Amino acid sequence: MTSHADHELLTELRSALAELPAAQQPEWGDASRLADAVAELRAMPPLVFAGECDLLKQRLAAVSRGEAFLLQGGDCAETFDGITADNVRAKLKTLLQMAVVLTYAASMPVVKVGRLAGQYAKPRSKPSETRDGETLPAFRGDIVNGVEFTEQARTPDPARMVRAYNASAAALNLTRAFVGGGFADLHQVHAWNTDFVRTSPAGQRYERIAGRIDQALRFMRAIDVDSENVRKVELYSSHEALLLDYETALTRVDSRTGAPYDVSGHFLWVGERTRQLDGAHIEFASRIRNPIGVKVGPKTTSDDLIALAEKLDPEREPGRLTFVTRMGAEKIRDGLPPLIEKAMASGLVASWVCDPMHGNTYEAPSGHKTRRFDDVMDEVRGFFEVHRSLGSHPGGLHVELTGDDVTECVGGGDPIAEDGLSRRYETVCDPRLNRTQSLELAFLVAELLETTH
Repeated sequence: MTSHADHELLTELRSALAELPAAQQPEWGDASRLADAVAELRAMPPLVFAGECDLLKQRLAAVSRGEAFLLQGGDCAETFDGITADNVRAKLKTLLQMAVVLTYAASMPVVKVGRLAGQYAKPRSKPSETRDGETLPAFRGDIVNGVEFTEQARTPDPARMVRAYNASAAALNLTRAFVGGGFADLHQVHAWNTDFVRTSPAGQRYERIAGRIDQALRFMRAIDVDSENVRKVELYSSHEALLLDYETALTRVDSRTGAPYDVSGHFLWVGERTRQLDGAHIEFASRIRNPIGVKVGPKTTSDDLIALAEKLDPEREPGRLTFVTRMGAEKIRDGLPPLIEKAMASGLVASWVCDPMHGNTYEAPSGHKTRRFDDVMDEVRGFFEVHRSLGSHPGGLHVELTGDDVTECVGGGDPIAEDGLSRRYETVCDPRLNRTQSLELAFLVAELLETTH
């Protein structure tokens, strides 16, 4: 039951946002259907709990101090049809394998955050799409409309927000069942390396690490050392806080502290297209107590960065704020240093995380949107080089990936050519790394972390 004070706080939040410009929002059309969907969401139980968000904030505080590394990954855009046990298991395998490589090589804790259970809304460069002379609303993710190019599918439907909530609940239930049911046990390191990955160069390299972990676990058993940490992992959920009708409907007042939390996910971020200082997205992020990320691109100035920090983290709370850089391989070495230098001079305590995906997208001759794996790797190298030169902490990696053998990004140790993209191009939005490419990237980051530490 929501108290009168809690109700007033949430009403004031929604009123404040309504007075500000909000980019990238759909035109719902039917106000009564929107009101019905929002009312239903407000009555739903939380998907995550405030205490879990606070624990993640503690973990991210360690990241900001250089004592841990953040691994954040998952789908570019989740789909309702993608919520199956096989798909969730495959994504978990990828994250767990990457985390094992990073933890083993760098000898430091890895904070694991999935782009899952909420990544259903996508910003678009244009509000509409034209094909063969017909213009329809752009696809904005399953939470808004359908990807099929028909008037019925592309018409924004508020009832999809309720379906997104239910899909997120199912994804979280599956994730918690796998993590709590022994799937994440370190004794399973070989079982994660199955199917097409095992025979790849990265998979064979992973097997050697898995063998050493097995040996270490046998040694621990021999000397009667038992740790619960080898049998379970902490895994948090995250998504872009884009669709404000959904996010505000799932904002609750924490009974312990009286502070508002967005209980749709543990970690929320504001994207490059919606981080206007006078906009509704930054205002919303400033009012909730979840750990918050902000995407910053090559056009971000040092003054922009400080203004965002002042708005989102005026108390300089460790673990509260994460800057996710998405510069592009050609711009990272020139664009990132001024931001870090200004942040260090201003005493910010934010974590710095590299998104090497969004600044490296291009269109192949076939018309497929893709990314070169070499560009992704080069942006990560540049990110580490800048931090090493300035004495700051390279805090993490934020990637779009899948556990499947897709052909969406070109290159890699088991190379995909531009003319082979159509073989298994399955994303509904941006191209993702497949599991072999993700594992290769993890090995590169592990080597860079070894050098750094």
